[in-house]
Amino acid sequence: MKIALITYLDKGAYDTTTVESEDDKLLFFLKEKELNIEQVIWNDENINWEDYSLAILKSPWDYFDLIKDFYQWLNLLEEKKVKLLNPVEVVRWNSDKKYLQEIETAGLKIIPSAFINKQEKVNLEDYFKKFNTDKLIVKPCISGGAKNTFKVTTENVEEVNQKLNQLIQEEDFIIQPFLPEILESGEWSFIFFNGVYSHSLIKQAKAGDFRVQPAHGGTVHPQKPDQDLIARAQKYVDLFAKNCLYARVDGTFVNGEFLLMELELIEPFLFLNTEPKIYERYYQALKELM
Repeated sequence: MKIALITYLDKGAYDTTTVESEDDKLLFFLKEKELNIEQVIWNDENINWEDYSLAILKSPWDYFDLIKDFYQWLNLLEEKKVKLLNPVEVVRWNSDKKYLQEIETAGLKIIPSAFINKQEKVNLEDYFKKFNTDKLIVKPCISGGAKNTFKVTTENVEEVNQKLNQLIQEEDFIIQPFLPEILESGEWSFIFFNGVYSHSLIKQAKAGDFRVQPAHGGTVHPQKPDQDLIARAQKYVDLFAKNCLYARVDGTFVNGEFLLMELELIEPFLFLNTEPKIYERYYQALKELM
């Protein structure tokens, strides 16, 4: 079985130093397990996908900038009968943050969210009242890496309103209240392999920022949560990440209740180096799904 470990063409648009290191280490580890695996750029026109039986999404970091091409690529894999992990239908669903509506409808908690359709007119001041807050987070429904993400306050609301009403001509957006708990206690990530809990950590933003990504100065702190916390994250995976090689459940706790920020099923950093046995757990999950 020939396996493609899917990455992207790095044109310097993203700070992916840690991601590339994780990719390289994972590739080396899986080759040591005698898998016939190689890194493949997802939109490389020279690739003959019929050569591969399996493709593993690892770091297609630019998919949200090339979303139409990405959807066409998913269709191509289906046409060529290349099995994708995570599954194609799950990846399509997860590519647009409107999936949060479906999760909420299923009875699971998410951060309160309002979805604004492309070319709608929006006044962010209305959402201060709607969410009873003086700070908002605004981001595209199809996005990653804090792209076009704004923290909105009463001081900058007019400026962001202007920018947003321009950007919204091209794509849908999501508006959420800014939760002070993210600054106070951080953003949790629970990582699962083939539906089984593996490890977790808290990501914290640097002083004066709200973005927890390492590229923006965020830091990572491995955790040993009790079974109750793991069980809360497990519910999201059981309902919405079936047959997935990996799932990262991101959220925070408000008044003791876990609120989902994102269910990451396409290109999340998996923090494989935070514990010695994680690479082996990844491999065992992959073997089961192969």
